[in-house]
Amino acid sequence: MTASIRTSQDDLLPPVRAAFGAATWKEIAYLLSNLPAALIGFVYTVVTVSTAGGLSVTAIGLPLLACGLLGSRQLGKLERARSRALLGVRVDEPTPIPGPRRSGGFFPWLWSSIKDPVAWRTVLFELVRLPWGVLTFTVALTGLFVLWPVLPWVARWLTTVDRAMVRGLLSPSDELERRIAELESDRTVVVDTSAADLRRIERDLHDGAQARLVALAMGLGLAKEKLLEDPEGAAAMVDEAHGEVKLALQELRDLARGIHPAVLTDRGLDAALSSVAARCLVPVRVSVDLAARPAAAIEGIAYFVVSELLQNVSKHAAARGASVEVWRTGPRLLIRVSDDGRGGAFAPAGSGLAGLTERLDAVDGVFVVDSPEGVGTTVTAELPWRDREPAGVAGR
Repeated sequence: MTASIRTSQDDLLPPVRAAFGAATWKEIAYLLSNLPAALIGFVYTVVTVSTAGGLSVTAIGLPLLACGLLGSRQLGKLERARSRALLGVRVDEPTPIPGPRRSGGFFPWLWSSIKDPVAWRTVLFELVRLPWGVLTFTVALTGLFVLWPVLPWVARWLTTVDRAMVRGLLSPSDELERRIAELESDRTVVVDTSAADLRRIERDLHDGAQARLVALAMGLGLAKEKLLEDPEGAAAMVDEAHGEVKLALQELRDLARGIHPAVLTDRGLDAALSSVAARCLVPVRVSVDLAARPAAAIEGIAYFVVSELLQNVSKHAAARGASVEVWRTGPRLLIRVSDDGRGGAFAPAGSGLAGLTERLDAVDGVFVVDSPEGVGTTVTAELPWRDREPAGVAGR
């Protein structure tokens, strides 16, 4: 099966279905609720705009208008939720207007609120929707008693207009606005991922190296006490402590490798991925074709993507062999990890593959899994190429 980070945000019309299936009843419910929703939105919009316009010569006119437009944004949010629940129309939420503190003060916030295109398009939506709401309510209500045989097709036609209105007037302003909304979501994912990584590092230190070092300190203390009374016993305890030191150092090296391996910093992806492949339980062929090194952040993400995928090959694939290919195509860094195992891999929520999808999503990357049952798995990851800063620039 195939899982991709890229999915279109434009919802197509619902598929052809039974005349009075669940989708039809949802459309009829939407048409019947159009009138009360339109009345509330129209009255709110007219009262708010007219009152603010009448008081525009006073000190409270513009702040009242700004607050009214923020309320219009909330009406738009409710309409998007209603169309999502009943019509299946999924429209991204626009970026919220920052408060006065984040906007740099009251007047910058006031100006940005008054000229907010999302709010003004919602105002237009509420004004034009009242006559349409009256029409759709009347037709839907009459159709329940008079136009019953053709009501599903009438409901489909009417809600097609509603879908167009929602997408045209209640969607984010433009591609930039949608991209900002995506980045806001990605930032949340990055923060959550970073917090989870910090908790994992703390847990590994506490349960692993720290506990071992505490036991080592206690053992050396006992050896010190026995040094004069029982030299041979003390020597045995020191020898045991020496072994504990080696284990603690190995745990710290493993932990450091999980944070950012030194071989990646010093020698780049080719050497680092070869090191990861050497630890895999199946033979892995590594091919890295890069004339230059990407930015450190991109390099680190590529390393951890391959590392996670090869761990999955070792644990779950039952493969006889695997391959790792890394190359650059224009402004993108391409990674492909393949194995000849059992296949059937997918990315449910909370899984390692889902985590990789989120990690790549945060940097505008692409993650595709192709894993038919019994054939093997091929994972392709695509990252934006960013040139590595010179050492002198990075160190300033």
